[in-house]
Amino acid sequence: MVVVRPFRAIRPKASLADKVAELPYDVVDSSQARDLAEGNPYSYFHIDKAEIDLAQSISPYDAQVYQKAAANLTAFLQKGWLKKDIQDNYYLYQLTMNGRSQTGLVACTSIDDYSAANIKKHEYTRHEKEIDRMNHIRSCDANTSPIFLSYRKNQEIQQLIQNWQKTHEAIYDFTSYYEVEHKVWLLDDKTVIQQLEEAFTALDALYIADGHHRTESAVKIGLEKREEQTNSMESDYFLSILFPEDELLIKEYNRVLDVKIPEDFFAQLKENFVLEETNEKRPDNAAKMCMYLEGTWYSLQVKEDKILTDPVAKLDVSLLQDLLIAPIFNIQDVRSDQRIDFVGGIYGPQKLEELVDEKKRTVAFSMYPTKMQDLLEVADAQEIMPPKSTWFEPKLLSGLFLHDLETTAKP
Repeated sequence: MVVVRPFRAIRPKASLADKVAELPYDVVDSSQARDLAEGNPYSYFHIDKAEIDLAQSISPYDAQVYQKAAANLTAFLQKGWLKKDIQDNYYLYQLTMNGRSQTGLVACTSIDDYSAANIKKHEYTRHEKEIDRMNHIRSCDANTSPIFLSYRKNQEIQQLIQNWQKTHEAIYDFTSYYEVEHKVWLLDDKTVIQQLEEAFTALDALYIADGHHRTESAVKIGLEKREEQTNSMESDYFLSILFPEDELLIKEYNRVLDVKIPEDFFAQLKENFVLEETNEKRPDNAAKMCMYLEGTWYSLQVKEDKILTDPVAKLDVSLLQDLLIAPIFNIQDVRSDQRIDFVGGIYGPQKLEELVDEKKRTVAFSMYPTKMQDLLEVADAQEIMPPKSTWFEPKLLSGLFLHDLETTAKP
């Protein structure tokens, strides 16, 4: 049983939604955010990456940045660019990319469900990234970015959501980054809200698809406010968008290395892989990678006796790490070793070729995407995926929904 409850969203007025909404804070750096927000006073980067309004030399983790975020949120509310709804609602958020759509329920989920492992994770988090989001939440007294959750398909939930979409007009409808269409519906019927709330209690678990740092931070802030006895009912919950697992698309998360290639490299590869030159730039099945080296693509098919059944060890990213990257190049900690970097599948194989051809990297590996079933299996086993195992597309935009923790007054 999980708790999925309606809430009063802080959200943009309809005429400004396309101008407010921006990419998530963690997929652009400060310089990119500054460029993207240039000339747009409504850009949510003024709140989510408030360093863009301060000196370029300032650290994005400086206390002034969080103070500026809070001040900008206050200004957006005072100017009416953002406004808080007066009753508890659900919201539906549909993203359509290249002809395929996914629809999520925008709601609040429980910090207690996370503590009880009813909201399951598949990644470790880094302390410094948690601290950043905790400072941001504290300063704004709001969940300023949604957590991307998934659940196993439930027919009753899907029917309720689809019926609402068919019988109601969207309140937001615009196209943004990478030609993705974003549509939002206000779900404000108390009977349907109750039906959805009850339907979710039948689920055993929710799964974090993306946003582990945001989740940890939101939960820790909620628990902190409880301990300090400064909590409200709202601070016991955090902002989430929940999608059925069968609608989600995971793209590949590719690897690029800056390493010295040993003289016997190909001989070492043949111990664990069937190696062939290829015209392919993306593998067409699991347990296979495409490698780009010195202007040539190779296919690397993992030998059958090297494929394990453990839910983590059998992942393609694990096979590449355990059979090639670690033993041949001695890259053991991919979180900290500067010789390895990661390229999201949205950028395509051409980005890998560019990095190698321009000698910014030595060798690149095009991966087969992790499947949602793999993610669920790892989370159910209470295990952890290797870093950078999943790249979800399309990205949920930030700024369309904020969750007020209601422990300090707002305009």
